[in-house]
Amino acid sequence: MFAERLLAVLTGERPVHWMLGQTIGDAYEQLVRLAPANPLRPVGTARRSRPVLRRCRSASPGPDVLEAYASIVTGARVQAMAFRLERGADRRWRCAAVELGPAAG
Repeated sequence: MFAERLLAVLTGERPVHWMLGQTIGDAYEQLVRLAPANPLRPVGTARRSRPVLRRCRSASPGPDVLEAYASIVTGARVQAMAFRLERGADRRWRCAAVELGPAAG
């Protein structure tokens, strides 16, 4: 579910401030820097197709931490997205980091 939220922001479907209460630390600033370029938005002939979250996996390096990666597909283009979620004292998960890999295809 969180990967879908990030995808919506990074394709320009949702504004960055939609993630304001769901981020901590530098993650919001990372989104502010990444989002204006709409890095996961479809390009070229794939413009009519919405990017699809093809695979999402996670690992837990600690009791209140999840590190996840996802592959995003738009037509023949595949791109990687990684993010870190941390659970706070209020037991809510929030994004602590976001990274995008280069597009292939």
